[in-house]
Amino acid sequence: MATKEKGAAKGGAKGGAKGGAAKGGAAKGGAAQKGGGKKGGAATTRAAVDFTKREHAGAGLPTATPRLKTHYEQTVRANLAKQFGFTNPMQIPTLEKIVINCGVGEAVKQPKLLDVVVEELALITGQKPVRRKAKKSVANFGLREGQDIGASVTMRGARMWEFLDRFVTVACPRIRDFRGLGTKSFDGRGNYTLGIKEQMIFPEINYDMVEQIHGMDITFVTSAEKDAHAFALLHQLGMPFRGDDKPVTPKVAQPSAA
Repeated sequence: MATKEKGAAKGGAKGGAKGGAAKGGAAKGGAAQKGGGKKGGAATTRAAVDFTKREHAGAGLPTATPRLKTHYEQTVRANLAKQFGFTNPMQIPTLEKIVINCGVGEAVKQPKLLDVVVEELALITGQKPVRRKAKKSVANFGLREGQDIGASVTMRGARMWEFLDRFVTVACPRIRDFRGLGTKSFDGRGNYTLGIKEQMIFPEINYDMVEQIHGMDITFVTSAEKDAHAFALLHQLGMPFRGDDKPVTPKVAQPSAA
C-alpha cells in the first residue's frame, strides 16, 4: 500500500510540473505576442489630440492686456508719428492679423500626418487651425480636388499680440544659426512674410513627441500703405531684422505701487 501511494504521489507531481510548464509556455507566448504588437504599433503614426478643448489655469479669469500691445500704445505710436510726421492718428500703422500656413504634401498618402500638424499648430497658436483643401486635381502627385493637404491659422486681437511677443523673445533666438530676419520679404503693401524650417523653435512643442520636422509660413498683415512704414512698425515691436547691432527690446512701464 505504501508503495502504491508513493507511485501515485510521484505521478501527480510530474503531471503538475508538466501542466505548470505548459502554462508558463502559454504565458511566454502571450507576452511575446504582446511585445510584437507594441513593436509593430511603434511604427504607426500616433493619434492626434485636440489641446484647445482642455481647461487651463486661467479659465474663467479676465483676460489681461498683452504686454506688447501696451508697449505699442504707450511708445510705438508716438515714435512712428514723430518719425514719419503723421498728423492724423488714423495714419499710424498697426498690426491687423498674423496668418500661419503649413502645407503637408505627404498627407495625400498618410492622412494622419495632417492630424499631427493640426495638433501642433493648435499648441503653438492657442486656437484650432482650419484644414485647407486642394483646388485642383494633379495626377502626377496623386492629388484629388477637395483633398486635405494643409492647415492655416489666422490670429487677431490678444492672441495675435501674445504670439508676436513669444515669437520675438523666445522662438527667434532658438533658430539654428540665426543672424536676423531678412528685410526683402515685404510685398509692397505693408505685409511681411517669413518662412520657418522647423517647428521645434517654439517652446510649446515637445521634442520627444515630434515624428516629422516640417516648416510653416508666417505672414504679418499691417495697415501700413508703404513697406517703410511696416518695417518701422515691426522694428519698433522688437522684430530682430538682419543688420541690427542691438535688437529693439520692448519695455513696458510698470504701474506704480499704491
